[in-house]
Amino acid sequence: MPFGPLSVSLAPYVQSSKTLLKWVQPLANWYANASRYRQYGFKYDDLLVEENPTVQRALGRLTPRETYDRAYRLKRASHASVLHAPLAKDQWTKPEEDVRYLAPHVNNVAAEDAERAKWDNVIVKKH
Repeated sequence: MPFGPLSVSLAPYVQSSKTLLKWVQPLANWYANASRYRQYGFKYDDLLVEENPTVQRALGRLTPRETYDRAYRLKRASHASVLHAPLAKDQWTKPEEDVRYLAPHVNNVAAEDAERAKWDNVIVKKH
């Protein structure tokens, strides 16, 4: 997948450079606010496409609490969408609460798939 949240990321490189981080951080904050997903109570990982098999397997690895919280955020945002209004300001997701809870699981599943593909291609020769 060439683009999107599951693709290659420049974030580690940007975060390693204080100068680059100083320039990119305001743009990233502006983009997060402009996308308005926090106004509906979402976290960034709630926006991942669930039809992706990797994301499906990662969702199965969430704790029961994380699964409940995700379902609650989705239901609350759907209700707000039907009402054609974002949530009240005190219910918005704060930037410090917007942590990547699903990304580690997605990365683990992708790494396992890559390892499985590598081992599936091993040719065993008998001597």
